[in-house]
Amino acid sequence: MTGPTARGRLLILLVALLVLGGLAGGAVWRAADRAAARDRGRADGPRERPGPVSLADGGERRLVFRNMSWGPYRDTLASVPAGAPGGPRTVSGLRCLRFHAAGGTGICLQQAGGTVTVSHRAVVLDARLREVARHPVAGIPTRARVSPSGRFVAWTVFVGGDSYAGTAFSTRTSVLDLRSGRLEPTLEAFAVVRDGAPYRASDVNFWGVTFSRDDRHFYATLATGGRTHLVRGDLAKRSVTTLRTNVECPSLSPDETRIAFKKRVPGLPAEAPWRLHVLDLADLRDHPLAEARSVDDQAVWTDGHTLAYALPGDFGSDLYTVPADGTGTPRRFLTSALAPARLG
Repeated sequence: MTGPTARGRLLILLVALLVLGGLAGGAVWRAADRAAARDRGRADGPRERPGPVSLADGGERRLVFRNMSWGPYRDTLASVPAGAPGGPRTVSGLRCLRFHAAGGTGICLQQAGGTVTVSHRAVVLDARLREVARHPVAGIPTRARVSPSGRFVAWTVFVGGDSYAGTAFSTRTSVLDLRSGRLEPTLEAFAVVRDGAPYRASDVNFWGVTFSRDDRHFYATLATGGRTHLVRGDLAKRSVTTLRTNVECPSLSPDETRIAFKKRVPGLPAEAPWRLHVLDLADLRDHPLAEARSVDDQAVWTDGHTLAYALPGDFGSDLYTVPADGTGTPRRFLTSALAPARLG
């Protein structure tokens, strides 16, 4: 068989150039399309303007949260009026991975260190976002809470594994008293009473603190022996007492009669096992909420009737609300947002 003629070789070369040009043009077109989509997302996303963000109580009711929209203000604390969550966001320069605020006090869990060595820290804030205290933390931030008075702050970090959905994880939960400066490095040092008897085990883990108004008691999740328990803690006695099983990430209602939590439901996928429930503390019975998706978050009470929580969104996370009595339907009320606190 003879090879192609000079004219044939020229035709082959031209075809190859056309194919390569088409591929390159397609790649350029796809890249431009992706860039245009990002620009459309920014154009259609939340409006942001730099300005002061306050954690002070009183005045206009507002939401302070971690801003998740792409751009120079991603991960910074932002604020919007509670009555107009879709309006322009006032954005600060302070970045937080986890955040909560109450009583004029904020807790901001941050990443520290460079690109080679990454560490994390808990930074306590005053009402003007000025640093009051700083403590290194031993793992990846996951939960944070401030007591209603602003006196106590708590945070939880992962120190092994990276998800509550699995079983190979370990947590460390710390509580800081801002009045005395005393830090409880880990709730694992507290005495545990389970089913009316003292209990000790090497696999005890705590997470998801929520405080009472009395600046003494709190609720949290205790995990041991493959089960989770709702516990009521006493900071003065340095003890916790189990109340019931299968309660994770509790959140105490403003009237302190109910607890919102995520509950593992048999039959759901192992990676998405939770449904939001509300527990009546008077009889320890619970009811499911109208949210049918798996929620891996510590819900926040925006008032005595409504809960806010995060679900995955286009830019990492969106915030939804649902009635606490089990009626109604979920509603997305804040896009590109995480870790809300209602103030004012």
